[in-house]
Amino acid sequence: MLLSLALWIQATDFFTYLRGSGYVYPMILSLHMVAIAFFGGMILMTDMRLLGLAFRKRPVADLMDQLRVPKRYGFLLAATCGLLMLGCKAEEYYYNIFFRLKVSLLILVVVHALAFRASVYNKAAEFDRNGIPGRAKLAAALSLLLWTSIACMGRGIGYIEPPFGIHAQLFDFLRL
Repeated sequence: MLLSLALWIQATDFFTYLRGSGYVYPMILSLHMVAIAFFGGMILMTDMRLLGLAFRKRPVADLMDQLRVPKRYGFLLAATCGLLMLGCKAEEYYYNIFFRLKVSLLILVVVHALAFRASVYNKAAEFDRNGIPGRAKLAAALSLLLWTSIACMGRGIGYIEPPFGIHAQLFDFLRL
């Protein structure tokens, strides 16, 4: 059923156009990389501050508040580009173990956010008064581990060859 959905999505005119474009698909891929760098840099800054390893002179609440909206934009751009790339090569991704691991890790990021939102991410002002608790440091360390793993799985996606015959229609088109 999931494979049928992947095939249908990939075969739509929109994703067929994106996949076949010599300019649009590479631009989406490039924007995805830029968004990851932008978003990842802000995640790194936030987590390093919570761990007490960087930006020690900056109040935790100020850093987290100032990066909250730009992080959302960076994530939105990365996710949008990622979904566009998924639609273009949905069948390939269906068979790709790195993609499956990346999706699993993204689900763990959602669980992480839900688990630590109230007790860590919405209480940054308290950390400036009372110090950074162990729970916040645990949240930051797990965040770094999860997002680094997601980036590694994302890079791995491009190195897995799809099963033989998946691109038969595309290759037939190129031979004409």
